[in-house]
Amino acid sequence: MKTRYMAALPLTLAALLMAGCSGGEQAADNAQNAATAEKGGHAEEEGGIDLSPDQIRKAGIELVRVIQSGGGALTLPATIEGDPQGMQVVSAAIGGRVVSLTRNLGQSVGRGQTLAIIESREAASLNAEIEAARARLALAETNLRREQRLFNERVSPEQDLIAARTTATEARIALRLAQQQVSAGGGSGGALNRIAISAPLSGQVVARSVTLGQTVAADAELFRVANLGRVAVTFALSPADAGKVRPGSQIEIVSGDRRSVARVDFVSPILDETTRLASVIAVIDNRSGQWRVGEPVTASIQLAGGGQASLLVPQSAVQTIEGRSTVFVRTDHGFKATPVTLGSPSGDNVVVTSGLKGDEQLAGPNSFTLKAELGKGEAEHGH
Repeated sequence: MKTRYMAALPLTLAALLMAGCSGGEQAADNAQNAATAEKGGHAEEEGGIDLSPDQIRKAGIELVRVIQSGGGALTLPATIEGDPQGMQVVSAAIGGRVVSLTRNLGQSVGRGQTLAIIESREAASLNAEIEAARARLALAETNLRREQRLFNERVSPEQDLIAARTTATEARIALRLAQQQVSAGGGSGGALNRIAISAPLSGQVVARSVTLGQTVAADAELFRVANLGRVAVTFALSPADAGKVRPGSQIEIVSGDRRSVARVDFVSPILDETTRLASVIAVIDNRSGQWRVGEPVTASIQLAGGGQASLLVPQSAVQTIEGRSTVFVRTDHGFKATPVTLGSPSGDNVVVTSGLKGDEQLAGPNSFTLKAELGKGEAEHGH
């Protein structure tokens, strides 16, 4: 018997859908829509489950795509990430109270420009040491000049001149050390008890975890600065596919109507201990600013050599129904239960040897609610 199951939802899916509904009027509308679906021309398809986009969202069902691997090309989902070399954490080298913030989220900053000023007793000690070292150096250089003059006039012995030179050298070293300590803290903040925190690179402020007047501890994170002129995509490949990718290989990055070319920068020679897959990092020129960090994209890479193409689906998309491996393919009206034949697993994915064409969209996480719905419908129709 060919049936489409919609009229009676199981408890798991019904509870999720009813959570987003309010009032009897909407319930009546849902009932009317169900009746209409039963009478429509698509109501005779076996294994079909009618769900609207809103119902799919309320049920928490996530959609995934079939991954095509091998056959000379590979298409898989990826995520835009910041270039590790173009992002840096800016922290407080010393503790104290933040008395000035010169940049906010999204604002640009140049290398060496001040981001914040911290006021503390430790800053006062560091700056005071510089002033003291300068004074000692000035005194030592004055004494050296005097000893040099007396030595030239044959009034003082040479050992006094050597001692004066040694003292002056030590004073210069002490001044440089004091200056480097302040530089390690960020730089001079103007007043004796203040120290400036500078940007380590040119870029954009992408995170700020401090507020004006806040007391921060040493090594506390204050900002994150990123140069987003280059971004990266990271994805994982099977050992066989990774062996066909070389640094410099081109990858096409697609999201909607936006496209860009990335180049492989790194292919890991070590497999992940958990997934047994190799990480690949590709870099994109993003000076136009069209890509955002964290954005999901589709990456297409041409593999060296040919070979038989294979299809992979996330293991969360596979359910067992009546002893057969089944996936739920997205249709115009909801989903259709489609039996598939599985091959070997590949990390979080599993190879599909038959049952799919490769361009389908499937129910992924929470697809078990569709399995429950299908079982409920079959029970009510005497299956």
